[in-house]
Amino acid sequence: MNGNKASIDAIAKNLKDCAADGVDVVVSPPTLYLEYTRKAVKKEIGVAAQNCYKCEKGAFTGDISPEMIKDVGCEWVILGHSERRNVFGESDELVGEKVKYALSTGLKVIPCIGEKLEEREAGTTNDVVFKQMKAIIANVEAGKWCDVVIAYEPVWAIGTGKVATPEQAQQVHLDLRKWLADNVSADVAKSVRIIYGGSVSGGNCKELAKKEDIDGFLVGGASLKPEFSEIINARS
Repeated sequence: MNGNKASIDAIAKNLKDCAADGVDVVVSPPTLYLEYTRKAVKKEIGVAAQNCYKCEKGAFTGDISPEMIKDVGCEWVILGHSERRNVFGESDELVGEKVKYALSTGLKVIPCIGEKLEEREAGTTNDVVFKQMKAIIANVEAGKWCDVVIAYEPVWAIGTGKVATPEQAQQVHLDLRKWLADNVSADVAKSVRIIYGGSVSGGNCKELAKKEDIDGFLVGGASLKPEFSEIINARS
């Protein structure tokens, strides 16, 4: 919940010439600015809503549908972000239902998973993320995995002063691929993109980008700053 037209214009200007070859860039403004952002950034950059509901229309005051997102020219939606889960109380089941419906409309989805600090300290990280993933894979048809980018965001490493090491991040990504191979298919495990979202910055992006199973980043506060371009070019 950040930004205004002026800040969006500044970010769009920063992005104009910074995208590295072979890197997909997607920006995700507040709902109010989706259409404005779609017009402000170049066509090669995707635009995502930060959330949506699980049906086309109805008495769901304050929410938006995948059809509305598409109607203003946007192609992506983020679902199950840690704040949606932990601040607004969205369940694994609801996130899965949203994933299913959004994919059925032709949107590409970025479903988020991740553990809280007490879960990390209790050694239950994999139990938590696998449970969250179970609700997601149950709602992704075989031919739709190309429209899914999984975002692993350890909640304990977001705005807490605690930082996950590249090795900790890589281990969860690797474990997720093994789990996907066992529970979906080896092809999906190999091809699906898994991005990392634990306080990524210009200072740690290059080390994270070196890890074999980290395919990109879900960037929070750093996306509002000029260093966003450094993160986009982390693998260059």
